[in-house]
Amino acid sequence: MSLAFVQSRALVGMAAPAVTVEVHLSNGLPSFTLVGLADVEVREARERVRSAILNANLEFPHNRRIIVNLAPADLPKDSGRFDLPIAVGILAASGQIDAARIAGHEFAGELSLSAELRPIRGALAMALASCSAQPPTRLVLPTASAQEAALVPTASVYGAAHLLDVVQHFAAQEGRIATDAPIGCERVYPLPTATAATYPDLADVKGQAAARRALEIAAAGEHSVVLVGPPGSGKSMLAERFAGLLPPMDLEESLQCAAIASVGGQFSLEHWGRRPTRRPHHTASAVALVGGGSPPRPGEISLAHHGVLFLDEFPEFPKTALEALREPLETGTISISRAAQRCEFPARFQLIAAMNPCPCGYLGSAQAPCRCTPDQVARYQGKLSGPLMDRIDLHVEVPAVDVQDLLHAPRSESSASVRARCLAARERALARQGKPNRSLQGEELDQSLQLDAAATKLLHAAAQRLRWSARSTHRALKVARTIADLADSATTQAAHVAEAIQYRRVLRSAP
Repeated sequence: MSLAFVQSRALVGMAAPAVTVEVHLSNGLPSFTLVGLADVEVREARERVRSAILNANLEFPHNRRIIVNLAPADLPKDSGRFDLPIAVGILAASGQIDAARIAGHEFAGELSLSAELRPIRGALAMALASCSAQPPTRLVLPTASAQEAALVPTASVYGAAHLLDVVQHFAAQEGRIATDAPIGCERVYPLPTATAATYPDLADVKGQAAARRALEIAAAGEHSVVLVGPPGSGKSMLAERFAGLLPPMDLEESLQCAAIASVGGQFSLEHWGRRPTRRPHHTASAVALVGGGSPPRPGEISLAHHGVLFLDEFPEFPKTALEALREPLETGTISISRAAQRCEFPARFQLIAAMNPCPCGYLGSAQAPCRCTPDQVARYQGKLSGPLMDRIDLHVEVPAVDVQDLLHAPRSESSASVRARCLAARERALARQGKPNRSLQGEELDQSLQLDAAATKLLHAAAQRLRWSARSTHRALKVARTIADLADSATTQAAHVAEAIQYRRVLRSAP
């Protein structure tokens, strides 16, 4: 009778709880039993592991009773990440790997039938969890996943391309492996800091001074924006250049974004340190936007964490998907509750939405007459609820560009120049209150505003005349504070409030 213990980790949302793979070999009728609330793909590991061990010219205990337990038993396990720890446990229990040497290591990886190791989802989340363990553990992962996990500076990561790499590294006896076997697991070190990300330049946009100014305010204060204008006015072009106005990502933000992408199976080393810009099609469902499934995976709003979520053709999205944006816009997180488990994903994104003012797109435009009836306009605009629009800070009208300006206007100000002003305004806000203006709440907002008498009077008049809600009033104040920071003003003045007022509700009614 032989018993072996191998450490691994499951993947539940953004968490990577520890899992102990217990392998028991005993006499009896030959069998291979896997227990511990394993999903279908985990139960299929029996066939992959058996074939991998045999094709690697290792000994599989055919004539023994094999029981594999994934503990804790009440934690759901999914995916093929447990193939490698199960194989290592069987080899350790059968004496082909030194069981003492695998202590302090964690294993994860999917095995092919030829014993090659395939990458897994969530390697970065696993590395973050292993670093916080006491004592910290060393990770053994497939090579591609190891390069991803090594982005965590304090992680100790080893990469392997084949099951024989792992066996040679932990072999119980010298000379058990064939002489032409590949080298053992190699330590993977953190990659160098990513170079500055390149984004499309705002200088490509001709005209649209008001829209460019609104994007500058949004970038400086982390505000959300909706762009309203006729077809071809440049809304998408402006939105695609917004990420270039945001500050560079620090290490913590880069790790958070990479961990979410890794959990979603969309991580790429080429995108390391680059602010994400997600632009789902308007046919995307509510689950695609907020996340879900079984087990839950992050949606577009979480994949846009610390970046930009661009929703083109805003009213064409399903109403359930649009209404699901309400809570994340306020809290910066999204909670997904299912019968078996509850997961929370971060979702601190900047929303850039673009839409036409009516179904034909030409309401209020001098470019072409509007063909829509008042009922059609009301029905189209009614797809966007008042509570949702109330949560969007800047409502910006983007008119059609005159042909003369389009052909002969000089090159506009570059993204680098605008970004420098946004960074300076952000630094003023962080030095004053420790957070961007969008995140101000309650007493923090009152202390940071420093409204003068004229600004207070103007705000009261606007709120009463326009019938603002308390949320609309507070959002206008946050925008005004950002405008003041861009002007390097210690107080929020009437001119700053007046500019913030114009960014509320630009949708026109049909004549």
